Amino acid sequence: MDGNGRWATSRGKSRSEGHREGARAIDRLMDASLELGLSNISLYAFSTENWKRPITEIRSIFNLLIEFIETRLDTIHERGIRIHHSGSRKRLNRKVLDKIDFAVDKTKKNKKLTVNFCLNYGSRDELLKAAQEVFLQRKRDQVLFEKPLKEKELEKFLYTSTLPPVDLLIRTAGEQRLSNFLLWQSAYAELYFTDILWPDFDKKSLVESLQWYETRTRKFGGLENG
Repeated sequence: MDGNGRWATSRGKSRSEGHREGARAIDRLMDASLELGLSNISLYAFSTENWKRPITEIRSIFNLLIEFIETRLDTIHERGIRIHHSGSRKRLNRKVLDKIDFAVDKTKKNKKLTVNFCLNYGSRDELLKAAQEVFLQRKRDQVLFEKPLKEKELEKFLYTSTLPPVDLLIRTAGEQRLSNFLLWQSAYAELYFTDILWPDFDKKSLVESLQWYETRTRKFGGLENG
């Protein structure tokens, strides 16, 4: 969800105002996703590398997250949306963790749409964590090196273990890189890049990305005709 800062700067506003407008774009995206019948969306809300930003901006982002949950969770729940969190719990303060846990627990039985908030998330960090969990599990089971590691054994320790692989990855604001986002899950994702800044991303933008996706031929390493 790139472009909050640039959106704000171009309008003479603070970066915090850009992030606030970006939160409104999330609202629009959830509405549009429900209307279009999507079942899962993942949002890169804060990366493990974003801690390098100024502390005032980091505080603003997390305060906005708390406000987002406090003011929108009831509506999200009524819409049948399930909240999922992908990311490390390290460095997140107790108030943020409590809000996330509350949102996840309150919406856990909802089935219309899963919104996966990737918060304090980094794909390399996730893969290292999963590999360590596999090692510890095998050590407990006393089968460290007795069998080869398979994909499904690793995947069950990913933050996204209950979610399907990524079909379409959208990056806004003209950037054309993955930036450590869902690398394992996006192995065969179609990559869609748009110059639209995230706060301006709306239903029309989403529909255009889905129309582009429908033109793609997905072979998953095979041949088009079998």
